[in-house]
Formats: sequence, C-alpha cells, structure tokens
Amino acid sequence: MEQAQTLLSDTGLAVLSGVWLAYFLIHSVLASLAVKRWVADRYPALMPAYRLFFNLLAVLLLIPPLYLTYSWQGPWLWRWTGIGWWLGNGVALSALALFYWSLRYYDISEFMGSRQWRARERKVEDQERFRISPLHRHVRHPWYAMGLVLIWTRDMNPAFLLTAIVITLYFMVGSRLEEKKLTAYHGDAYRRYLKRVPGLVPCPWRRLTPDEAEELQRDARRS
Repeated sequence: MEQAQTLLSDTGLAVLSGVWLAYFLIHSVLASLAVKRWVADRYPALMPAYRLFFNLLAVLLLIPPLYLTYSWQGPWLWRWTGIGWWLGNGVALSALALFYWSLRYYDISEFMGSRQWRARERKVEDQERFRISPLHRHVRHPWYAMGLVLIWTRDMNPAFLLTAIVITLYFMVGSRLEEKKLTAYHGDAYRRYLKRVPGLVPCPWRRLTPDEAEELQRDARRS
C-alpha cells in the first residue's frame, strides 16, 4: 500500500512538472518576437488584439497547474510557525505593498493590451518607452523578484516546492529572454543598464542613482 501511494505521489509530481513546463513553453513561444512577427506578417489584422489574447490565455492556462498544486494532499515538508509565521507573512505583505506601489510606474493599458486594441496598433515591438522606476534602479525585474518572495514565504509540501522551483527557474530563464527583446528595443542604453543593475536579487553595491537612471533614459530616447 505504501509503495502504491509513493508511486501515485511520484506520478502526480511528474504530471504537475509537465503541466508547468507546458505552460512556460507556450508562454515563452507566444511572447517571442519571432512569433509576433510571423503573426504580423501573415495576419496583421490580429495584431491589435495580440496582447489582450496573450494575457487572457496566460491567465486561463494557469488554472490547471495551480489547481494541481493546491489540490495536492501530500505531507508538509516545512511550515512557518510562531515568529517565523509573522516574519514570512510580513515579508510577503511587504512584497505585495511594493507591487501595488510600483503600478504607478507602468503603463497598465500597454501591459494589458487595451491601448493597442483601442489604437489598432499593428507594430510588433512594445510601444512603452524605456523607463527606470525607483525599484528598477535596484533590480531589473522587480515583479519577478517580488513574486519569488511571495512563493518562498509559503508553507511547502512536495507539490508546492516543485512549483516554487519550476517558477524560479522560469523567472531566471524568462528574464533573460525578456532582456534580449528589451535590448533589441532600446539598444546600447539597455546594455549599459544590464551591466549596472542585478536581475532578480538586489545588491547594495550594484544600483543606479536617480541621476544615473535619468541619464540612461535620456540616452534611450535619443537613440
């Protein structure tokens, strides 16, 4: 009986891993410039809705892996208790607060795709200009960084640990893919930004001052 339960557990984790990998593969392919250019060349009338479709599909495809993760009834590997519970959830709430505060520095209509739809925008490239927010002066991908905080401050069973590891790896790989696109959009200014600011984990000795950030933004606008 114990062997059968172990086999079932291993099978469930393998399925969960496969579902997450399929999700990230689809997400990365649809976000790539190659696919966007293919759609723009062959079906240009669809481009104004591309970003809206991409975001809707990303949300819908999240349902299966999240359902599998949260429906898992395996044993807890560790749980935050006592002072650890307060610290873990305090850090998570701080990350959520920073995420909410950071929204003012993003063009949400551009991010969601509603602006492209209203303007009937058919260009492949994102239209939002190079902008270095206060958080971007310390880390290149603040939303990913805050997402990692939220993930790793949760209680862990095998399914959630697997999910945390897979998401972390995807953030590492996905951030690199995103940076290739941003370099193509913004050129030398973004290359200089890459050299100065860390990707996911802030480092006190690698950050931009407000004046340095403004200088990079001016250079990007001139290019």
